[in-house]
This record gives sequence, C-alpha cells and structure tokens, in this order.
Amino acid sequence: MKLILVGFGVVGQGFAEILQSKASWLSRERGFVPTIVGVVTATKGSLFLPDGLDSSALLAAAETGSFDAYPRHADLRRDMSVSDIIGAGIADALVEVSPTNLDTAQPALANCLQALDAGLHLALANKGPVALDLLRLRAKANAKGLQLRYEATVMAGTPIMQMAEEALAGCQIQAARGILNGTTNYILTQMENGMSYADALAQAQALGYAETDPAGDVEGWDAAGKVLILAGALFGRRLNMSDLDVSGITGLASDDIADAKAAGERYKLIAEATPDGGSVAATRLPLSNPLASVSGATNAITLDTDLMGAVTLIGAGAGKRETGSAILADLLAINRAAR
Repeated sequence: MKLILVGFGVVGQGFAEILQSKASWLSRERGFVPTIVGVVTATKGSLFLPDGLDSSALLAAAETGSFDAYPRHADLRRDMSVSDIIGAGIADALVEVSPTNLDTAQPALANCLQALDAGLHLALANKGPVALDLLRLRAKANAKGLQLRYEATVMAGTPIMQMAEEALAGCQIQAARGILNGTTNYILTQMENGMSYADALAQAQALGYAETDPAGDVEGWDAAGKVLILAGALFGRRLNMSDLDVSGITGLASDDIADAKAAGERYKLIAEATPDGGSVAATRLPLSNPLASVSGATNAITLDTDLMGAVTLIGAGAGKRETGSAILADLLAINRAAR
C-alpha cells in the first residue's frame, strides 16, 4: 500500500516510527507492506518519491526542522503540493495528520475530497473533516467503493469507532457520553488532590498535556469537536458547534471540587452525543459511575445500547504512538477490505 502523509508533526512522526519498527512483523503477520511515497507539510516542505521514501532518513530530516536534509535522489521531488502528489496517480491511500481546523476543516477537507475523487482510501487523524463534513465524505467514499477510516479522531488509539461500528453492530446505540479530553481530566484529578485550578493547569502545561493557550481544552471546544464526530458516526447527524451546549472547567473552584467529594461525587468534563444533539459540561458523577474512576489524562466513553446496556471503554486519549496505532489499525482494515 502506497501512502501520502499530509502533516509530519508529532503524530505523523509517531506513525512513521511505528511503520519502521514493525515493518517485518506487519509483513509476516499481517501481509501488509506500506510505503510512504509522499509527505507534505506546512513548515518542513514536501517530498515525493514514487518508489518510496526511507523512513529513517525522513525522521532524521524532520528532526532538523526541514526536509532539505533528506538525501538527494534522482527521482525525488521536493516542490509538490498535496494536489500534485494525489494527481500523480501513485498512491493507494491518503493519511491526514495535519493540524485540525474546526472552523472550516480546510485545507484538509479539500485534500480528502480530491483523494476520494482520485480513488484513494482515507485514514484520518485530523478531526476537522470528520467533525464538519463526515456525511459527505462517507457518501462519496461509499459511492466509489473506497474506505473512510477515522479511528484516531476520538480517543487516539483506544478503538471506540471499531467497538461502536463493528463489535456492537447489532446494537442500537442510544447515547454516548465520556471523558474525551485528557488535559481537563488531569486538571480535575489534581484539583481533587488539593491543587488550585491555576497550579493544576500550570502543571498540565509543564507536562505537555495543555497548550500555552489552553482555551480549546479547558473551555470544552476540543471535546465538542469530538461530539460532532460521534454525532455523525453513531447517529448520522450533521451538527455544528452552534448546535451544542458547550462549557468547560474554568468556572470550577476548589470549593466545588471539595463539595462534590464530600457528597461522594466527582467532577468530570462530560461530552455527550445523542440522536437529538450533544453537549459538553463539567458534571458531578456518583463514584459508582465508571467514568468517575477515570483519573489523570486517560479518556473513557460509555455507550448506552439496547442489547448490551451500558458499555464503557477506557484507554489512552492522546500520544504520538497511541494515535499512530489507530492510523495503523485503520490502514490494516483498509488492506483487509481490499483483498
């Protein structure tokens, strides 16, 4: 399978490291031999080599901050856009790992639509196209007999999409609610342990869980983007941010955390999607609720189903290798379907 990567930041590099370290195992145990033929980034440049780029050299060049350091090759192109590489007709799948834009989903959405038109399968870690236009992407992929996979867009490598769409395929899912942002969950855990909000946020930033500007996490918008994805994936609903009731954890004080603890409850930032809509809000949960026991930067989700009742999945919600593992799982699924 020949791959185009759009983006080569933390997640893209984590994915490339996985392909490098597991190449023999993937070939032997899964009959899967992936080759990266093109990489396009906004800051490092672009590379295209029809016979495949060397992962070690690609990663080494990325460490310098520019693909200029990638070794010369007679057939290597360094000036091609995503559109150019798709148009070359070499690749089998587009892997979208560029930064997410939840306002317009561009330019990733345009890249995805062009890729489908050109007959490429899609494996997405970029949340934008799935959050804002999943139904159109799904319809186009189905019409062309192509695979559209996006496991990495919610809970990184924890397989919520596979569980919902495959393992629970015989069930009607009535609601999905969970902890879908590890930064806020870490902050709330530290506040329950006695930290102030400001100190817990500073610690989260020091550990790399929170950005310098943490608004997307602490005000609930990152989790809201995942609600949009769940609404489309589970219920076929195309929602916008304006359709959701969104609030974060910035209004919580240490006294609020203490009051909940005294009552045998615990605050969590809960993202919920139902057939009727969605929301994100700091919510007091009884300690008997499985979501209440999830601490630190871990994510979790509960699916309410007609046949299985409530099914809860707990796992990593971020990380370059964790997210890279979801992309790999999606490509393996594409490979199996193509046989």
